[in-house]
Amino acid sequence: QVQLVESGGGLVQAGGSLRLSCEVSGSIYSINAMGWYRQGPGKQRELVAAITLTSDASANYGDSVKGRFTISRDIAIHTAYLQMNSLKPEDTAVYYCAGDRSPDVVSYGHPEWDYWGQGTQVTVSS
Repeated sequence: QVQLVESGGGLVQAGGSLRLSCEVSGSIYSINAMGWYRQGPGKQRELVAAITLTSDASANYGDSVKGRFTISRDIAIHTAYLQMNSLKPEDTAVYYCAGDRSPDVVSYGHPEWDYWGQGTQVTVSS
């Protein structure tokens, strides 16, 4: 079994920055991809960013965050990060960490991953 625990959400003013963390525990070596999705009020869950845990560290980003957000991972401590800069009010959402056994999901962009965290709220005020 795999558990994902997010941290780092909160309230920030527009233009500010936040960094989210997601730590994997349990069957950590079964995970080959990690990602971040978000779901705003009345909206569908959408891809924010995803990255493989293989040597190529291939990443994929949602169009609305390209150039502002950066995903990274520290395999030694089984943790993925999402650095969010130039935040906008429309970035307000619950952010979910996801993990999957296949690295291929990174390129797919769909929210059908094997494991999910509980979510962390990010609120950007104008």
